[in-house]
Amino acid sequence: MKIPNGNEIIEKFERWAPRYLAMEGDPNGVHVGTLNKKIERVLVTLDVNEEVADEAIAKGAELIIAHHPPIFRPMKNIQTDFAQGRLMEKLIKNDITVYAAHTNLDVARGGVNDLLADALGLEDTEVLVPTYEEELVKIAVFVPESHEEALRTALGEAGAGEIGDYEFCSYTLSGTGRFRPTQDADPYLGEAGKMEETAESKIEVVVRKKDKERVIRLMMKAHPYEEVAYDVFTLENKEAVMGLGRIGKLPEEMNLKAFAEHVKNSLSVPFVRIVGEDGDAVRKVAVLGGDGNKYITYAKRAGADVYVTGDLYFHVAQDAQALGLNVIDPGHHVEKVMIQGVVDKMSNDNKWQCEFIASQVNTEPFRLG
Repeated sequence: MKIPNGNEIIEKFERWAPRYLAMEGDPNGVHVGTLNKKIERVLVTLDVNEEVADEAIAKGAELIIAHHPPIFRPMKNIQTDFAQGRLMEKLIKNDITVYAAHTNLDVARGGVNDLLADALGLEDTEVLVPTYEEELVKIAVFVPESHEEALRTALGEAGAGEIGDYEFCSYTLSGTGRFRPTQDADPYLGEAGKMEETAESKIEVVVRKKDKERVIRLMMKAHPYEEVAYDVFTLENKEAVMGLGRIGKLPEEMNLKAFAEHVKNSLSVPFVRIVGEDGDAVRKVAVLGGDGNKYITYAKRAGADVYVTGDLYFHVAQDAQALGLNVIDPGHHVEKVMIQGVVDKMSNDNKWQCEFIASQVNTEPFRLG
């Protein structure tokens, strides 16, 4: 197994949660340091503070992947006698790179909002606030049967054939390829001036349009032929709509009081704030991690019996009450579900000698008085 470069790690991560999924102006990407180095340990955290930096140092992590950007607004200076300046100094002195994935990780399939929906046991979930719809193309490539498996693997590793929750999807047809190399050719099979026939496979894969050029480049690199025969088709069908929040159903109806207890237990929080009456029936649930104040009308229009989100403002709570929408506010920190989610997602590459570590630091600033 090889020790990966930081760029390789983030390239894999961004195939799952690409930065173009982020909301406009969201400060995603590298915040401190460089990815141009070997990485053996990655610490995954919700937030980056000095305690998290100390944890990274103690555990020998060269890279931190965080959900909340440590530099959310531009810094005017770095003064090391203030908290943010001390944090920057500590990270730089210990050669720790920090990469932030914020709203792109909220939107991504299997990201923050899907993890929250899964934790609550929601079924038949859909996107609550659509923000992005991916265009698709199909690539069909012809390859000698001897290299079919190797090329299918290379295409899958390049991100081709990702459909919903499935990856490495492809379809193969067998046939006969015919060609005659010219005198200037350097053929993998056959001889110049002579007709050649060979058993070939036609591999078809669906590719996101944004990834097309990269997939073709890697396909060419993995292909044995000097001249690669392939077709690209524009598809009218779109990849499923992506966006913020999820809405789904509980397996069984419960009242709002029981659901509030369910939220506390499922998301490991000591208390929640509630808008609504204890006896109100709950079956259809909307959930949006972090600050979901802007989206109460989406939850109402989607027919949610209750909306689970954090940082609820007083007047927004009143607006929800006026709309007849129940709300459960478990706080912003429930987004901590991303820590183990990212560790699990990124640890499934057995070709790398790289450990992904879940931060044990509790960055929740609030406590009950």
